[in-house]
Amino acid sequence: MNMDQVKGKWKQLKGSAQTKWGELTDDELDQIEGNREKLEGLIQERYGKSKEAAREEVEQWANSLD
Repeated sequence: MNMDQVKGKWKQLKGSAQTKWGELTDDELDQIEGNREKLEGLIQERYGKSKEAAREEVEQWANSLD
């Protein structure tokens, strides 16, 4: 699933993101609204990952949703 599709279905996919990145709160996930850059930034901040590592994780997660 590409990130445009993720953004359009964010309310349904939010639970999957919460499962994958349990340290992100419901409020944070609501604020992201499916925005890839915001999600990557929060993952970087919360998990201490590099920008590239966060980007790769989000890409893998989005691809797993198909």
